[in-house]
Amino acid sequence: MERTLLLVDDEENITSALVRLLRRDGYRILRANSGTEGLDLLSQNEVGVIISDQRMPGMTGVEFLGKVREQFPDTVRIVLSGYTELNSVTDAINRGAVYKFFTKPWDDDLLRANVEEAFLRYEMKMENQRLTRELQKANEELQNINRQLEQRVEEKTREVMHNLNILKVSQEVLEGLPVAVVGVGDDGLVAVANRRARQLFYPEGSGLLLGEAAAAVLPQQLMICMSNLSHECQHSTLGDGRQVRCWCYPMGENSFSKGLVMVIDVDAS
Repeated sequence: MERTLLLVDDEENITSALVRLLRRDGYRILRANSGTEGLDLLSQNEVGVIISDQRMPGMTGVEFLGKVREQFPDTVRIVLSGYTELNSVTDAINRGAVYKFFTKPWDDDLLRANVEEAFLRYEMKMENQRLTRELQKANEELQNINRQLEQRVEEKTREVMHNLNILKVSQEVLEGLPVAVVGVGDDGLVAVANRRARQLFYPEGSGLLLGEAAAAVLPQQLMICMSNLSHECQHSTLGDGRQVRCWCYPMGENSFSKGLVMVIDVDAS
C-alpha cells in the first residue's frame, strides 16, 4: 500500500521544509495551501495522514480537520500549532478531530517518528476494515449456504414423506390383493410377503415368511416355478393337493432391486 501524506499550510516555506524532511521516508506527498484545496485533494486521493497548520486564512487547521473527520474519518490528522493556539487545538483533540499536535518549530526526529506511527495506525485501521468486510462476506456466504441446506433438507423431507405415503399406499394395495405375492432377494431370503402369501403358507398364522430362506418355507413345486423365471402362467400342485397358478418376474428392470417376485393364485376350481 502506497503511503500518501497531505501537507496543508499557506506558507510555502513550511510545506517545503516538511517535504525535505519527510520525503526520505518514501511517502507520496501532496501539498495544499488552504483547507479548501486540501478537501479537494482528499476527494481525489486516498490519503492516510494529514499534517495541517493551525493558523491559515479563511479556515483554521482545526476547522479544516473537523471537516476532514466528517468526510474522511479514516485519515489520521496531525496539526502544527503555536503555543498561543493551544486551547483551540486541545479542544479539537478532545473532540477527536486531531490525533496529535506539534508546536513550531518542531523536532525533526520526533515528527518523523510520529508520522510513521500515524501511518501504522491508519494501515491497521484499513486492515481491520478489510478483515471485517471479509468476515461479513464469509458470514453472508455461510448464511446463504445454511439457507440452501435448509431448503434442500426441506425438499428432501417432503420427498421422503411423499415416498413414504406412496410406500404406505403400495403396501396397503399389496396387502389387499387376492393373490399371494412373494419377493425373494438375490440372497435367497424372502423380502416381501403379503397377507395372502402368509395365509397360503402359514394358514394358522404360525410364521412370518419375511427374512426366512425361500427354499425352507416355499414348496418345492414353487421353487421349480421360480427357477424357470417365466412370465407365462405356470401350473403347479402343492403338497396338500391344491392347484395353483404362478408367475415369476425378475426384479431390476425399473429399479435397483435384485431378485425376483412371484405371484401365486390358488385355483378355486
